[in-house]
Amino acid sequence: MPLIIAFLLSLCLILGINPPAFAALDTVPGEAQIQAGEAIARKALDATHRGNFAEAEKYWTQLLADFPGNPAVWSNRGNARVSQNKLVEAIADFNQAIDLAPDAGDPYLNRGAALEGQGKYEEAIADYNHVLDLDPKDPMAYNNRGNAQGGLGNWQEAVKDFQQAALLAPDFAWAQANLSLALYQMGQQEEALKKMKNLVRKYPMFPDMRAALTAVLWAKGQQGEAESNWVATVGMDHRYQDLEWVKNVRRWPPSMVGALDKFLNLK
Repeated sequence: MPLIIAFLLSLCLILGINPPAFAALDTVPGEAQIQAGEAIARKALDATHRGNFAEAEKYWTQLLADFPGNPAVWSNRGNARVSQNKLVEAIADFNQAIDLAPDAGDPYLNRGAALEGQGKYEEAIADYNHVLDLDPKDPMAYNNRGNAQGGLGNWQEAVKDFQQAALLAPDFAWAQANLSLALYQMGQQEEALKKMKNLVRKYPMFPDMRAALTAVLWAKGQQGEAESNWVATVGMDHRYQDLEWVKNVRRWPPSMVGALDKFLNLK
């Protein structure tokens, strides 16, 4: 399952002058310093959008020299580090953000994603539970908690969380996708297939569900339709050809991994 992390993309959130954000500073930064910081933040966000997370990390680190008391900068550097699988360093950043802004949900959500990356699913669930204590209607927290429940093999609980995430945010495509995969794992194959087809109809450029349809349709003996979805999948995202990536990074449920394995190796 994909890990959802919260990026604080608004420059006013990143560098806005709030008392908690600058609690560690001796003086409030001046206008020129803020403008210079905003320029660096824009570069960090641009690097993030381009997928150059190492470059983004450098910019966030540069910002921290001038804004060490801003929790959003710490959290965003943590996100850049998660994207490079630098999980220990990322968790340290999220811890710092939490110390500076204990009532903000995003650092807990992001730390939970990093903990999942370490396989510490129970600790991740504790962070997601805390996010939901702060905001009981946070769909990303439900989605991520479902991911962690799946990591523990608690697929019934995972289904409940994905359903709640989808209910709170009907256009949250990843929550809907995760729900369909979890339903397949639970043996509700026809319901899962229906949801997958609906998602592909609504989001035809969604490689995850194209790949899922490939596996499910192949298992049902519908080879032609399966092959068609596979061509679309690899045209958008070649990583689905790597079963280890699907299993350990994307983290499909075991039954879905098995179905894709049969397609890849027996077709």
